[in-house]
Amino acid sequence: MGGMSGPHVIRGSVSLPEAELMWRFSRSSGPGGQHVNTSDSQVELRFDLAKTESLPEVWKQRALERLAGRLLDGVVTVRSSEHRSQWRNRETAAVRLAALLAEATAPPPKPRRATRIPRGINERRLREKKQRAETKRGRTGRDWG
Repeated sequence: MGGMSGPHVIRGSVSLPEAELMWRFSRSSGPGGQHVNTSDSQVELRFDLAKTESLPEVWKQRALERLAGRLLDGVVTVRSSEHRSQWRNRETAAVRLAALLAEATAPPPKPRRATRIPRGINERRLREKKQRAETKRGRTGRDWG
């Protein structure tokens, strides 16, 4: 396989294990044209998330949990058929899978720590609010007639 760009990094030193990727090629659907009915340019990339040894255990659990709706027997599937060349579709599929796994294995966000609003800021807000109310009250056209 000459020219396939290097390992697709998920995060840090972890990248997609080439050996565990299952590729399937088929004809893209959609309207035909010259060349289209004869070439298998649609790419389906499958990765067995449940059985993989290449992801840290914590990541694997996280990904299995988050991608539960997308998995079929622990296998995640990505399809690509935008490009006319199979090679570019392979690239797209691999990049998509890497991005999907990166998102699914990301650590949960840190919980937000509640902080108090400084008194000065709160007082200023209330002062400005009163001022605004005054301005608006002055706009009623009672005494104009």
